[in-house]
Amino acid sequence: MKISFANALSLHPQALALRARRTEVLASNLANADTPNYKARDFEVERLLHEAEPPALPLRLTHASHLAWTAEPLSDNLRYRVPYQASLDGNTVEEHIEQAKFAENALRYQASLEFVNGKFASLLLALRGE
Repeated sequence: MKISFANALSLHPQALALRARRTEVLASNLANADTPNYKARDFEVERLLHEAEPPALPLRLTHASHLAWTAEPLSDNLRYRVPYQASLDGNTVEEHIEQAKFAENALRYQASLEFVNGKFASLLLALRGE
């Protein structure tokens, strides 16, 4: 049986990359909390991971003009956040919301790291024959 990191790790590497990118987006929101007319942005990691899964039936390219299946680029998935309480200067960043989302994202990033570490530990045990 062929051992493949892609099969062994499933979506966890993509989850880590998306969570890292979301950390950057949320940090940018927090850094611009006092910038007039700044619009807070965010994206849904779970939705992107679900969309990134390959189709249940493998697709075959039978003609040169067929398009290969790809997920949408991240820049197309950034959305503006609607504030609970509008600011007079047009800024939509609500620090308490951003801090909570940042903390939740950090926790989920750490959980994905733990899953990847566990997968590597299992692979190492299998390779050693233990």
